[in-house]
Amino acid sequence: MTDAPRLVVTVDQGRCIGSGLCARTAPADLLLAANGRAAPARSQTGPSEELTEAAELCPVEAIAVRDAATGALVAPVW
Repeated sequence: MTDAPRLVVTVDQGRCIGSGLCARTAPADLLLAANGRAAPARSQTGPSEELTEAAELCPVEAIAVRDAATGALVAPVW
């Protein structure tokens, strides 16, 4: 069992433009759905540099990564 925090990834479908940058950066955690917009690959995930980078690289800031237990924003952090 790991002590790593569980994370919840959300994508604002109204903001997402479907650039695909996130899915290429963190393919284990983000995918492009049938509507061409980003979507989380699972309900919860563990921390990864790729996921943090994907949230920070989103050109329209549509991705939020939060601590599942506290709701605290993990990425993007400016």
